Amino acid sequence: MKKTILLFYFIATVQVVSAQKSNVDSILQKVAVEKDENKRFDLFISMVGTEINNDPKWCIETGLKVLNQAQRDNDNIGQAMAYSFLGQGYRLLGNPIKALDYHHKATAIAEKTNNQSLLASAENQTGHIYRDREEYDKAAKIYLSSTAHADKGHNEKMKAWAPSNLGAVYLATNNLDSSLMYSQRAYEIFTRLKIVSNNPYVFINLGGVHSKMGNTPVAMGYFNMALNRSAGPSNIRYRNLICTALAEHFQRNNQPDSCAFYARKAIETVSNTAFFYLSSKPAKLLSDIYEKINCDSTLKYAKLIKTANDSLSSNKTNQQILLMTFEEDLRQQELVTEKIKQQQQRKQNIQYALLALGIITFVIAFLLLSRKLITNTKLIQFLGVVALLLVFEFLNLLLHPFLERTTHHSPALMLMALVCIAALLVPLHHKLEHWATTKLVEKNKQIRLAEAKKTIQELETKPHDNSE
Repeated sequence: MKKTILLFYFIATVQVVSAQKSNVDSILQKVAVEKDENKRFDLFISMVGTEINNDPKWCIETGLKVLNQAQRDNDNIGQAMAYSFLGQGYRLLGNPIKALDYHHKATAIAEKTNNQSLLASAENQTGHIYRDREEYDKAAKIYLSSTAHADKGHNEKMKAWAPSNLGAVYLATNNLDSSLMYSQRAYEIFTRLKIVSNNPYVFINLGGVHSKMGNTPVAMGYFNMALNRSAGPSNIRYRNLICTALAEHFQRNNQPDSCAFYARKAIETVSNTAFFYLSSKPAKLLSDIYEKINCDSTLKYAKLIKTANDSLSSNKTNQQILLMTFEEDLRQQELVTEKIKQQQQRKQNIQYALLALGIITFVIAFLLLSRKLITNTKLIQFLGVVALLLVFEFLNLLLHPFLERTTHHSPALMLMALVCIAALLVPLHHKLEHWATTKLVEKNKQIRLAEAKKTIQELETKPHDNSE
């Protein structure tokens, strides 16, 4: 049955996809010659319109095209976007397991690029999986991370996507002030950028907030704007969401007839389409309405709920989603740990560099000063020993981590290695110490003797004063 529905949907949308194909191809031609990563990302985002939320076939076909070109050109920006498109397509088809796998791949590649807008896009798409499954805490965490990365990025459109989804999450959890704030923020950005394709979704959120706040006229205004903006065959999914929101609004206001009308309309909108699984929520509303007055209708819609939920919430699906979520959380933890290690290694390298600079400065200063300013023989010998000790101990400090890795922290092997190094360094140290101090002392004596002779010559050649 499900395969028949998908086949019917794909045949019905062939003409629409054909019209979109030329636009995608022309953008990919521009991507192929664009060297700037930010501009390349902007080109990929320019592909996004109503299809990204309403046409799974477009998402998958576009994802495969982008992936093919990105892999050929070794383009990480393109690969991350391709996996996001593919994940979105499979999510719209009601396959959250495959979708989540693609979104995790997109996030992992985006992290390597250090492109904040790209990472925000990948995270935003991942959050949809948990929002659809009503795991709102997890979804909110991902959307908040996406918002933070988008604010650091260059692409303005990305700064609205996650906030619009946070509006939906906070609406579902009755955090109405937060929902209103993020929805208005998203709408302001979309308005400033003159983007209208996302407005129906934002209007649904704003309508829902005012409905729950008891502002019925304002709520209906937003719901009507959402309906007007979602006309046409390319907005099946949005129309289902709007009718479902209206049904919930009328249920909230104790108007069962209007609630039933829009709930049935929501089901009819996605009937015989790939979005059949979206029948679950309106079917639940109808089941509640008929629970006490019509047993046959209650049973009918209860069966519809079960059928719609099978692909999203079966035990097998739940287990796989849980496992994939755990693996991604573990990967993120490992990523944080690796970043901490890199920061520590960077600090250690800086310390090594400063130590090396300090030792070199000390040795040069000692050699220069011992020629004139330092005249005491014992002081020269002492400072010479100190300089050599600093050099040899610094070498030992540098070699120690290498020995730990080579010997795998084996105490016996470490001891043998250190003994071998000492056997080489100690004799060398004594020879250099004797040579350096002897040469420096001798040089110092010669300098002092030369200075003394010069002084004597000056005194001998100086004319004597004759007193009259």
